Amino acid sequence: MSSEGDAVGGPPRPAAGPDGPREQRDRRPRYRRRILLAAAAAVLGAAGIVGAGAAATGHGGAAPVRAVAQRTASPAGEPLREVTEPEADLLHAAEQILLRDCMRNRGFVYEPVPRQPVPDARDFPYVVDDPEWARRHGYGSDLDRKREEISTEGVNERYFRSLPQERRAPAIAAANGSRPDGLSARAPDGLKISRSPDGCQSQAERGLYPDLAAWFQARVTVDSLPPLRGGQVIADGEFRGATRKWSACMNAAGYAFQDPAAARAALPPPDRPFPREREVAMAVAEADCARSSGLAETAARLDRKYDTELREKYGHDVTAWLRFRLDALPRARAVVEADAER
Repeated sequence: MSSEGDAVGGPPRPAAGPDGPREQRDRRPRYRRRILLAAAAAVLGAAGIVGAGAAATGHGGAAPVRAVAQRTASPAGEPLREVTEPEADLLHAAEQILLRDCMRNRGFVYEPVPRQPVPDARDFPYVVDDPEWARRHGYGSDLDRKREEISTEGVNERYFRSLPQERRAPAIAAANGSRPDGLSARAPDGLKISRSPDGCQSQAERGLYPDLAAWFQARVTVDSLPPLRGGQVIADGEFRGATRKWSACMNAAGYAFQDPAAARAALPPPDRPFPREREVAMAVAEADCARSSGLAETAARLDRKYDTELREKYGHDVTAWLRFRLDALPRARAVVEADAER
């Protein structure tokens, strides 16, 4: 999903990816492996739709990975589409501008941030399956360190830390609203996610998506689908069978891992990574085995299958999500062009 510009415990911060708003403060470490196994993603909790001022009740949750819908029919039968990457950049840029202006009007500073601060970063939900990427980045510890540096050394983080103590709470309230309620949505697993409709994050989104309540519900639903899909994929017998072949391949290469999750668990934290040669060799072996064992093809096929089923099951919100994004493009373009003329 995209909330292009979150607030997490401070002034608004960018989402991690093209489709990743954060609703409740994420208590996990900022560092995330570039390999986000579906097994883990399915239990990451509700830290996922827009900022520190949100509250969640229930269990389960959403872990944004990517936009779930590629093509869906509208109620009128007209085909809808996911926005393109340049269009997603446009939506992000416009939301950042609206967020900046709102914070400025409330007496605070916010500097727009890029949608993808580390462009080469990638998510591999099931297994690393790109040998060339693995040769360049191993498991992505170099990219994770870059992203950590950006998130901790960025201008907005520095600004927030520089505020006097008595100004920090008002800054958070300006970004997120004074109370985490007033706007709520129900995720597919029953989780209720709430936030304030009055903070600058909500105001910025309202500038692009005027029906904020409907937009919020659609976003919560779409954000929840990737981990649901991932759980279905890894529980599928075909996936388990391909994983056994992958494991045999890895054992032959000198790596005794039952599945990719075990390989993830063996990795050290990014501030103390394996020597580069060791990380790259292991990642390349994983990617080569993913292809030769058929695990990469099986995972991709099952991912498409369950994606289609979930899009049909939650078609109302998926359709709304697609329509909201497409309808927002002219508004986003006007915001960006007006800002350029200032």
